Amino acid sequence: MDRTIRQAGDRRAIPPSVLALATATFCVVTTEMLPVGLLTSLGRGLRTSVGTTGLTVTLPGLVAALAAPLLPVAARRADRRTVLCVLLAVLAAANALSALAPGFGVLLLGRALVGVCTGGVWAVAAGLAVRLVPEESEGRATAVIFSGTAVASVLGVPAGTLMGALVGWRWAFAAMALLALVVAALLAALLPPLPTEGAVRLGEVAGVIRIPAVRAVLLVVALLVTGHFAAYTYVRPALERAPGLGAGAVGALLLVYGAAGVAGNFLGGAAAPRGPRRALLVVSAVLAGSVLLSVPAGGSPPAAVALLVVWGLAYGGVSVSAQNWLMAAAPGRREAASALFAGLFNAAIALGALLGGRAADRFQVAGALWLGGALAVLASAAGALMTVMRAGRESRTTRGTSRPAD
Repeated sequence: MDRTIRQAGDRRAIPPSVLALATATFCVVTTEMLPVGLLTSLGRGLRTSVGTTGLTVTLPGLVAALAAPLLPVAARRADRRTVLCVLLAVLAAANALSALAPGFGVLLLGRALVGVCTGGVWAVAAGLAVRLVPEESEGRATAVIFSGTAVASVLGVPAGTLMGALVGWRWAFAAMALLALVVAALLAALLPPLPTEGAVRLGEVAGVIRIPAVRAVLLVVALLVTGHFAAYTYVRPALERAPGLGAGAVGALLLVYGAAGVAGNFLGGAAAPRGPRRALLVVSAVLAGSVLLSVPAGGSPPAAVALLVVWGLAYGGVSVSAQNWLMAAAPGRREAASALFAGLFNAAIALGALLGGRAADRFQVAGALWLGGALAVLASAAGALMTVMRAGRESRTTRGTSRPAD
């Protein structure tokens, strides 16, 4: 394992290179999720329904699902610092195209480019902590990299929502274009050279799926993330159902949700190294309960706010718990496993937004929440069942090895 490019200094400190990766994940996640906070104004400005406007979340997720496993293969021998810088530059161009889009079709083209960048950044960045920090700091560094996701909910999406309310949704995308250029410069300045550790081949990515523990975590993540985004994509209109919650209040609540997500990310980062499977199952159960209870709580602002905080806290722990479980399941195939994880994660985002949109159009916003909660329940059940089956296999193995020889 290549440890030679780790940065010197306090072994407990998080180096600037890890913080730079966190800004990259913050930038791509903010861009990917920005339409969630702008859904109403986007639909009004482009004359599309709520469900159709949700395609601005569905499409980049779908493209990212394809890009994540393919980009490491296409850039098999390129320095990973160079790859990340190029992806952030393309992200800037995609946001500029979205800001200038004369119609919904051009906006979707920009969002497709966002998907390429999102899948590529996650495929490369998710497994880099092991190359940048001492072994004992890997869990904390991974949590910092994934914190970009939660901080995007705290700062990125609420700031974009506020900007959209004040000066229009086009300026929100323009601001993200500028931010992506700044992040590209930070990556170029703060990351050390990151030569590839070996060409990633498509067969290697596919081969990771044959590992039983990998299949287990991917199944739980697929159900959980699909359920989350079926509901979360429509969280703004869901909150607007509560009496007395206007546009300003909803923006503030998205900020609260994101703050809870940051806390959940670091709580998950602390718990996951000791038991990532158990951590993800707890997260699944809490997320399922908070989403399902949000339906009857829609008429009560205090209950809706409390459940939103619990929802954010739970979802904040999903990525870091799942990534730790996956790295433990495939320790020798980090980038291939990360690429597969990023692909599946983004496919789940796309599918969740699509299914949630269909449910919202047919059964109103409550339908999206019911669907999301039901899928999260299935994730919890699947994870619990696989845990029981694994315990049974281990018990049989132990009894078999303790039998006296014939």
